[in-house]
Amino acid sequence: MTPNAASSSGPSRRSFLTSTAVATAAVAVGSPLLAACGGGGQEGRKEGTTSGKEAAKILPAFVASSVVTPDIPAKNGSAAGFTRAIPTDRLKTSVPRTLGSGGKLTVMSPFWGTPPNGDNPYYTAMNKAVGVDVTWQNQDGVTYDQKLGAVLASSEIPDVVVVPGWNLMGRIPSAVNAKFADLGPYLSGDKVKDYPNLAAVPTEAWQRGIFGGQLRGIPMPAPYVTDIAPLYRKDLFAKKGYAVPGSPAEFLAWAKEATDAKSKLWACDDMKWTAFNVFGVLSGGDKALWWNLEGDKLVNRIETEQYLEALEWTRKLYAAGVVHPDAVQGKAGGDAGNRFTAGEVLVYNQNISDWWGKTAEQRTQNADFEMAAFDYFGPDGGDPTLWAVQPANIFTFVSKKASEQQVKDFLALCNFCAAPYGTKEFMLTAYGVEGTDYTVEKGLPVKTQQGVNEVNGAYDYTGNPAPYIAYPDLPEVTRGMVEWQQRMGAFTKKSSFFGLTVTEPNRWSNLADDFEQLEDDVVRGRKKISDVQQAVSDWRGRGGDGLRDWYRKLLDDNGSAD
Repeated sequence: MTPNAASSSGPSRRSFLTSTAVATAAVAVGSPLLAACGGGGQEGRKEGTTSGKEAAKILPAFVASSVVTPDIPAKNGSAAGFTRAIPTDRLKTSVPRTLGSGGKLTVMSPFWGTPPNGDNPYYTAMNKAVGVDVTWQNQDGVTYDQKLGAVLASSEIPDVVVVPGWNLMGRIPSAVNAKFADLGPYLSGDKVKDYPNLAAVPTEAWQRGIFGGQLRGIPMPAPYVTDIAPLYRKDLFAKKGYAVPGSPAEFLAWAKEATDAKSKLWACDDMKWTAFNVFGVLSGGDKALWWNLEGDKLVNRIETEQYLEALEWTRKLYAAGVVHPDAVQGKAGGDAGNRFTAGEVLVYNQNISDWWGKTAEQRTQNADFEMAAFDYFGPDGGDPTLWAVQPANIFTFVSKKASEQQVKDFLALCNFCAAPYGTKEFMLTAYGVEGTDYTVEKGLPVKTQQGVNEVNGAYDYTGNPAPYIAYPDLPEVTRGMVEWQQRMGAFTKKSSFFGLTVTEPNRWSNLADDFEQLEDDVVRGRKKISDVQQAVSDWRGRGGDGLRDWYRKLLDDNGSAD
């Protein structure tokens, strides 16, 4: 799992909003086994993937939005950046007429927290604006996989269902193919132009929405630049005169100097995920991205020297006593941020959205608090080799039993919610009803307590624009986050299965499940690098080589998405 997977808040383009924030980029967490696409196999499952010419027949045309111009254009796979709040009287319109028919839709979605009443002013205003009477079946996000499995196994499912990528395990992928509609007749090619905001969703995100050889999922787009950043206390670095380390050796030497356990100060928290990026290990979020064609051989990340080198360097940090004792004990990654803001650690790795989240949290408590993300370096201190993450990891589907009008109402809902920043539709979706859910203070929208409680989750999942970051309350953080993504994007490569949604055959789908625990044991000194090498050998014998042949055939038959 990525460091933020234990977080109690749910992933959403707006899940990190506080009273003064305007928007956030999507966050994809966890280690998903991703859904089925194309190929052959048992009914409803269809192991494999769809790419190349076959995908081109399915994918929507791309028409970039020109409604609002970002302050910082997207570059090298980054999000676009908006550093300023747009006054209400200058908001643009991206949905000039109501597309919904006034029909009804029931939507099941994960929700973290206490769901609001269904007749609240926010839901009422959204339904009126979209032209669709949506009834939300909000389910506990923590146990959503269990609820999802039960619902999809039943004969009756809601009209619309949100499926996070990390819940696509077990029988859920086959249920996706069996029970959700093909959206190709409504969206493929130029047909998507009937829904301009959806037409502006990047093609690589739509590629991820192909399940079972058909365009079934509305994707939540995300930047493909790694979302895990090494975050550091810029204020304390300046106070102590530290320079940001520029190589693994420099980092270890600095960490030994900076750690003062008697004063309850440690250089860092667990840095395993930073190590993977420093040493150029293939992306770890989606198991399809564990594979890459190197020369004529398909190689898995666990077979590489880079993987072992990253674990060994992280082990050295633990052995040197520079890692916070709570991390040594394996306490939840979400606590690392608290140790960081408390000044007990100077560096930790987390989703880059924490740069804004922690800054917004601390600015009312500690006026001197300042943090940033340092750039990744390579093993020798030169340029890093980074690997792209998937460009979408949350999907929304409509039932095969839905009528044609219900499908069109579903797309009307998705198109409205995919409105870009700076539009009236975005403002309603993100903030709700002015005067009830938010007020405007010093030019910035500020959520009321009612807005905090009600404008949270739900509509986030039914449509999203191209990736963006917009924190006008902290414009310097917005700029810092986007520019970091742009710099790191310049060193980012796409592996062989980037952008593809793949389901591994059941007999092999859990083959590598024990490696995360093994990694954690190795870096903490409980096991040795030789134990990893033995585990890799066992993995090959238990099916790893067979899985390699299966992936290679996918690549030979379908090609990559790029």
